[in-house]
Amino acid sequence: MLSALKGPRLWIALVAVLLLAVVLAGLLAFRVDILRTSLDPRVPFQTYQPPRAPDYGQSRAWALLPAAPERPRIDDPPADVFFVHPTTYDGGEHWNAPFRDGRSARLLEDVMLPNYAGSFARVGRVFAPRYRQASLYAQLTLRDDARDARVFAYGDVLAAFRQWKARYGGQRPFILAGVEQGGLLASRLLAEEIVPDAALRKRLTAVYLIETVVPAEAYAPTAQIPACSKRQQTGCLLAWRTASAVERAGLRDRALTWGPSGALVNLGEGVPLCVNPLSGAAETTLVPARANVGAANATRLDWGDRPALVARAVEAQCVEGFLAVSRPKARSLRPTGGWADRLKATPFNLFYGDIEADAEARMSSKLGRPVNAILAPPITRSISVRTVPVRPID
Repeated sequence: MLSALKGPRLWIALVAVLLLAVVLAGLLAFRVDILRTSLDPRVPFQTYQPPRAPDYGQSRAWALLPAAPERPRIDDPPADVFFVHPTTYDGGEHWNAPFRDGRSARLLEDVMLPNYAGSFARVGRVFAPRYRQASLYAQLTLRDDARDARVFAYGDVLAAFRQWKARYGGQRPFILAGVEQGGLLASRLLAEEIVPDAALRKRLTAVYLIETVVPAEAYAPTAQIPACSKRQQTGCLLAWRTASAVERAGLRDRALTWGPSGALVNLGEGVPLCVNPLSGAAETTLVPARANVGAANATRLDWGDRPALVARAVEAQCVEGFLAVSRPKARSLRPTGGWADRLKATPFNLFYGDIEADAEARMSSKLGRPVNAILAPPITRSISVRTVPVRPID
């Protein structure tokens, strides 16, 4: 096209193409800054009026709630799973999302729950509270306002967990799981609600903090909730955060964790805990793709429908506290959407089958029997049996 132009018009066209290239390069280089500016609520958190609180005594406050939450049915899985979902709300108007916000609720129900909570559906009844989550914007800045928004979100998750414990939890074994922002909030539940409670610790099968940065020193082998070291171990924790070599330094600078006073503090020089989901153990050796039970894209599947697994999709290795993962070949396992979508948890799960198998192995170890073993139904009525004399055989 340019070859057909001559003289001044050719130079004008070349300058226009160059300017367009510069503009596009600038947009790519500063896309996070542009997004951050567009999502800023522009009101101090101290004067911000948060949305109305959810009532966890009502079913609509839960994104996932069993059909008979207070009385497990005979065909229910043998355990419970308390699942804290990742970020689905971008921001703009609010620091913390209205828990029934339409767009973020659709993303939660269509994408996040089937891809991440779905891995636990075979081992437990899943309880997933809606909560006034901190916006995506709150995770793109280290301002005190943004930290306050995350701390505020924990209040809802704490209320939901206490409701589950008092009304639904019973004495069943359970799993605690969270993804990204949800993993950060679940880590505080672990420290403040489970570790001090001997009865809860006894029932705890495992903790899964998916795509979550937590300091490794908080889960040393001498702690009451150690990092998992083998697949049949129970009462232990798995945590990992996927990052390439280029991303690690930036993530380390931005990562926040809970301080002793309950405030969010920078990770600093701390090393994140990395338990490789392909092996279920805290190790630094490369786990090859042949160990990958299966990645999955479960987006828009109905709850309870198991997605097709893509076996041997990726290899993985813990490097400097972060999980380095190879690039999957399947197109369904690659990021999609706009800038904001690419900063959230991915709309697929590279370790769907691995988390599922890991949870089943640990729960089977906890129960002392296979998770999906068919139990005889309970006897609900007694039957009188008449005594009959036995005649000896001549």
